[in-house]
Amino acid sequence: MKIFYTLLLCSLLFSAQSQTGKITGQITSEAGPVPFAFCTIEALGKTTTADEHGQFKLEGLLEGTHELAITCLGYMQHRQQVSIPKQGVVSVEIELAEAPFALNAIVVSGTRTDRRRLDNPVAVNVLTNTTFQVTQSNTLSEGLCFQPGLRMETDCQTCNYTQLRMNGLGGSYSQILIDNRPVFTPLMGLYSLEQIPASQIERVEVVKGGGSVLYGANAIAGTVNVLTKMPTKNEWLVSGNSAIIGGHATDHFFNGNASIINEEKTAGISLFTSHRSREQYDHNGDGFSEMPVLRNNSLGFKLHLKPNPQHKLQLNGWSINEFRRGGNAFDLPADRTDQSEERSQQSWIGGADYHFTPKNGKTSLNAYLAAQQTTRRHYTGIDQSDGWGNTNSKTWTGGLQANRKLEYWNGSNSFTLGIEHQHDDTFDEIEAYNYLIDQVTGLTGLFLQSDWDISSKLTLLSGLRVNKHNFLDKPNATPRFSALLKPLKSLQVRTSWAQGFKAPQAFEADMHIAFASGGVSVIQVAPNLRQETSNSYTFSLDFNRPKANHIYGFTLDAFQTRLLDAFVLEENGADDNGNMLLLRKNGGNATVQGLTLEGRFNYDQKAQIEAGLTLQTARFDAPVAWSAEVPGSKDFLRTPNRYGFFTLIFLPEKPLNGSLSGVYTGEMLVPHFAGAPGVGQDVLFRSPEFMELNCKLNYRLHLHGMETDIEFSAGVQNLLNAYQSDFDTGKYRDSNYIYGPARPRTVFVGVKFGMF
Repeated sequence: MKIFYTLLLCSLLFSAQSQTGKITGQITSEAGPVPFAFCTIEALGKTTTADEHGQFKLEGLLEGTHELAITCLGYMQHRQQVSIPKQGVVSVEIELAEAPFALNAIVVSGTRTDRRRLDNPVAVNVLTNTTFQVTQSNTLSEGLCFQPGLRMETDCQTCNYTQLRMNGLGGSYSQILIDNRPVFTPLMGLYSLEQIPASQIERVEVVKGGGSVLYGANAIAGTVNVLTKMPTKNEWLVSGNSAIIGGHATDHFFNGNASIINEEKTAGISLFTSHRSREQYDHNGDGFSEMPVLRNNSLGFKLHLKPNPQHKLQLNGWSINEFRRGGNAFDLPADRTDQSEERSQQSWIGGADYHFTPKNGKTSLNAYLAAQQTTRRHYTGIDQSDGWGNTNSKTWTGGLQANRKLEYWNGSNSFTLGIEHQHDDTFDEIEAYNYLIDQVTGLTGLFLQSDWDISSKLTLLSGLRVNKHNFLDKPNATPRFSALLKPLKSLQVRTSWAQGFKAPQAFEADMHIAFASGGVSVIQVAPNLRQETSNSYTFSLDFNRPKANHIYGFTLDAFQTRLLDAFVLEENGADDNGNMLLLRKNGGNATVQGLTLEGRFNYDQKAQIEAGLTLQTARFDAPVAWSAEVPGSKDFLRTPNRYGFFTLIFLPEKPLNGSLSGVYTGEMLVPHFAGAPGVGQDVLFRSPEFMELNCKLNYRLHLHGMETDIEFSAGVQNLLNAYQSDFDTGKYRDSNYIYGPARPRTVFVGVKFGMF
């Protein structure tokens, strides 16, 4: 009898086994195979992970139809029904679409080669166009603050010029790239972050710290690479939105985009245009604006040609035309007002990039040339003074880069050798103030980099850049080193060290003339100004874990930058007309250090949250005497020790989605100069903290038979009206006494129509 039951049991087990099947599959995206995707059939409790080539296998599956779910960092979750036959094998090919927030997108920053973000030895954060949309960020400057370690700052009450602060350092410590090229000049740094419309941006890649030698030695705080839209499919989009600022001023945007590619996808062009019209906004009712009039027009294109796999040519260009006017008496010419700043600016930007890859695929050659020209007519004056001036800025950058990939010791090493030259010719003059910047700078860099994948768990990035600046007698060498360790599939550990320097030249803040002490303030460059050097260190942990219905992760960054002979601004008396003089000089050494924590969570593509918080200190070794009337301060001015952001997206139904976002700015020290109303002597004021909240709803409809969609949106920016409450009044105000969010409560509506 025991033998009978044993045989019966074996028969049943064999029968059950014979009724099971398996699934084999290949997971890809537009960029190629997708490694390490999470594959599951929840009803059967079966789970596996794809290999590094995107291939997977699920075995022991009962006969029937089951739902297969694929989850991977950086991609939309994919679900499909799969029928399992008896003793059969089902092969599937699955293509994943990139998720709105690309946690593992293909990036080019850091190494100038296409790499998955999680495989890049240099930590790269990606700001996608989706972030601009959900936060109602119409320009580059409005969207950059939704990245960890980044803060946008408005520095003038009259003209509202802005600067990016990265890891606690001012705008001149960061390098802004347009399509990988450094054509963002010091002059453009004053206003162009606000002039670049978000509608023409594909994504923004942010590298904090030095990281790679392929970018200039001025990238001490980091690099922001703005990548414009690349033509990948036939599509078009027309959009517009209107806003009411503080219940009074209107702000209108119009955008148009179109992309055309051929059937072989070997040629394509993207076209984009943008128009903005904003009224002046007076917050305190004194007749003088806190936000200036803006009229901006942009027009651009991006063309790519790939006649065969070995050759690729990319051309891009755009024009920016802007009129900006702040002050009072807007019905009069600028030089007939009590106080006014007016800027009429025209910028032309263009570039060409040629890439050659031989058939062996192990060698490549890249040659590029990019240029910009900006002309500007401007006025800055009080009481009908003769404050007219002219600006002319020309910049070009050219380079040649060769790459060679070698394989040895079960790993591979990509060597990069290149040379790059940056030329900048800037002329900026106001005769009435005896103000003149007439400088020609040239920076030649020769660089060598090794990107060594020692194994699947360890990558070392090392390099040396030798720089020759025409303001310096000797070449300057800036070595840089980064390492990536992947002890687990879900964990990446990175560390980097970089040296950098800033030459003794004029920077963006030097080209802005502010109102102060009943007149204007002018920045001068000390004749004995020496170069500033730096050592930067970063360490980060990046953890991401995909599950069947959700993805979560966090990033912890620690950073320290040591500045030697740091540049500072100190009060330097007055000129014959009583205007304040500020001197840029070497102010000793300083240290900026801190921690940034970023967290993210996505539940079944129905809700997603991202948030980041930076805690830091920024101090000089010795006090800086920014004013002749009050004691100096070791703390960096206009630099909060705490700042952060969050974005929360809801997708309850396909046509409807909503978002809530916010930007937090902690307390900071803000100088307030004497001569402003009620200010008897210079004061160092500690500003309050701000929490700026935004909300937005979108409703999208598909127009059947037309292959087009239409989307309506509405929302409120700065919902709680967290805004500066103590602006100076009248024509003798200190225009640099400004802090906090860039706008008061703003209500907006919008519509988009097209193939998108």
